Amino acid sequence: MAAISREEVAHLARLSRLAVTEQELDTFAGQLDVILQSVARVGEVAAADIPPTSHSVPLTNVYRDDVVVPGLTQEGALSGAPDAEDGRFRVPRILDEEA
Repeated sequence: MAAISREEVAHLARLSRLAVTEQELDTFAGQLDVILQSVARVGEVAAADIPPTSHSVPLTNVYRDDVVVPGLTQEGALSGAPDAEDGRFRVPRILDEEA
């Protein structure tokens, strides 16, 4: 694979509307070349007889059985409340009625 040129990096920068200095063109050209070579190496390894995978190791989900347990009653939930009224938590007002 041919190395990416400074002109190609400049073209990509223009398409992306990025302001790139001359020094950055050289830096980015080298970095993009390394990235493209790495992607090409991955493509060489892929073979038709190897099935695609989503994980490098097999995963097994472990689920627990659902067990129905009784929930809190209204009285039980409100028993620890600092203030309750009409079967609900009473909290300080934070908004005015006129809003």
